[in-house]
Amino acid sequence: MKITVCTLFPEFFDQFISTSIIKRAIDAGKITFSCVDFRAFTTDKHRHVDDTPCGGGAGMVLMCQPMIDCLKAVRTPNSLVVMLTPQGQTFHQSTAHHLAAVDHLILLCGHYEGFDERIRSYVDMELSLGDFVLTGGEAAAMVICDAVIRLVDGVILSESHEDDSFENGLLEYPQYTRPIEYDGLRVPEILLSGHHENIRKWRLKESLRKTLHQRPDLLQQRSLNREETELLAEIRQEEEEN
Repeated sequence: MKITVCTLFPEFFDQFISTSIIKRAIDAGKITFSCVDFRAFTTDKHRHVDDTPCGGGAGMVLMCQPMIDCLKAVRTPNSLVVMLTPQGQTFHQSTAHHLAAVDHLILLCGHYEGFDERIRSYVDMELSLGDFVLTGGEAAAMVICDAVIRLVDGVILSESHEDDSFENGLLEYPQYTRPIEYDGLRVPEILLSGHHENIRKWRLKESLRKTLHQRPDLLQQRSLNREETELLAEIRQEEEEN
């Protein structure tokens, strides 16, 4: 998979691509990552990439010429161009899976007051991390790259992300490791039992419990099977009794 980030600040990504799983994915050839400074494409003699908004108003708007010319230079028939903007659809785990299957992902990082509207004619998708505004799209690009790269085949074991939060519409069950007891807090006995079916059922139940308490909206969006429905009823009965 190839990832190209179009940005005014390529140095923003130096540390990102040189650490942990991201670095290993690049070193192993699973990911090809590059940053392109779209200031290099401006035809303005002062190298400006922004200008005041037509009609007046605060802030500066990114000009269409350097950004469109940059996209024309890096785009291929297999590319998907994603604009990072608060106006985009919200990024979810399902979006990460979709992007992880793309041959060439191009992320367009905005800055200042926003994009000249004509740039959108050259974009395939607009994404947002949520209902808030960042100084620029670089931080959002790193979040999206991190979420996408770990899903690319061979970057991490599939078992490492199959039970992640949101993969099956639920939050992940509680996890524990050694020591078995610390400061009076003990690992649940069932996880030490070696009984795989009981452990599976406990994990599903605790996943449902955590989702019920922290993200009940996810349960409303999900069709529960018979086992999940019964476990959820058990959870509610237990909590009523306590």
